[in-house]
Amino acid sequence: MNLAMISVCRSLWQDRVAGLALLVALVAINPARADLPTLMVSYPGPRNISYLPIDLIPAIGADKAEGAQVKFLHAGGGGVALSNLMKRNADFAVAGLPAAMSMRANGGDVVCLAPVDDAPLFIFMVRSKLKGQVKRVADLRGRVVGVNTGSLASKTTSQQLAELVLRSDNVPLDKVHFVPAGQSWEAQSALIDSGMADAIMGDEPFASRLLAQGKVFFLTNLADPAAAKNIRGAGFLHAALVTRADLLQQEPKKAEQMVRILKRSLAWMASHSPEEIVAKLDIQDPEERAALVGSLKKYSRLYSRDGRFSSAQLKETETFFQQTSEGNPVAQGFVLESMIVDRWAGRVK
Repeated sequence: MNLAMISVCRSLWQDRVAGLALLVALVAINPARADLPTLMVSYPGPRNISYLPIDLIPAIGADKAEGAQVKFLHAGGGGVALSNLMKRNADFAVAGLPAAMSMRANGGDVVCLAPVDDAPLFIFMVRSKLKGQVKRVADLRGRVVGVNTGSLASKTTSQQLAELVLRSDNVPLDKVHFVPAGQSWEAQSALIDSGMADAIMGDEPFASRLLAQGKVFFLTNLADPAAAKNIRGAGFLHAALVTRADLLQQEPKKAEQMVRILKRSLAWMASHSPEEIVAKLDIQDPEERAALVGSLKKYSRLYSRDGRFSSAQLKETETFFQQTSEGNPVAQGFVLESMIVDRWAGRVK
């Protein structure tokens, strides 16, 4: 080996040693995140307004602050998210509490750890081309109605609510054809654009965005107290954090961490403006950003501010579930308190 080659080899070795030293120093200053425990959460979305506190967790570092890293498994509806939980594809699910109750009543060992929302937000929207034909709920007889995607073991909250509204206007459920609508902009807008559904018991900000584009009109907005006044249990708890009973028993620290992470996200949202919240999500589409900001301003009381259960709201949720479970004696006798674990979330009257 000549001197030139020896010099090159020595230089490369010195660079390698220096690089390793630098890497060790950086790790000492900022330890690698790979050693943090991973919490897998399945929920509808992304960027469905009812589940926005979950979207925000990594954006604001709520998980790292509690010594964990949260990863997501998106689903087309709460029933699918709950199915992911039961199949052990996820440690936690965020879904409508009535959907979780449906799973529990069907033998699923699911427990509820904390509330996400403070008010349900559903809009019954209809394709604009049907404006002259569908003027009230009864006019949906014989039509195709989209609801959030469920599973055999769990009927989604969206479908439970759609059925309740239809029955309230004397529309037999066998006179309506239900199809899965998903819980994302892509899914719900595609269903309307294709004409595969005449109406959707839909979500925000997708409903308002479709309304602004002139593609739908609102048959009823159930976030409006006047529209919901005739529905018993209309103030039910919608999105909630749930897990399996076996995980709670075997890994309670995971459950405690996840509740603390959710509380951090809710507290952060309560102290920031809609514009600041949406900016954290790094949304590239200006129309989507504007729709989300507009919906956050319109529904200012949507989220729980502190992540504590409300006993009054739990009672309302039980009433809603019983209203939507006509003819099912198991569901009619279901006691919601049997699946509530409030040791970390806390509770108010």
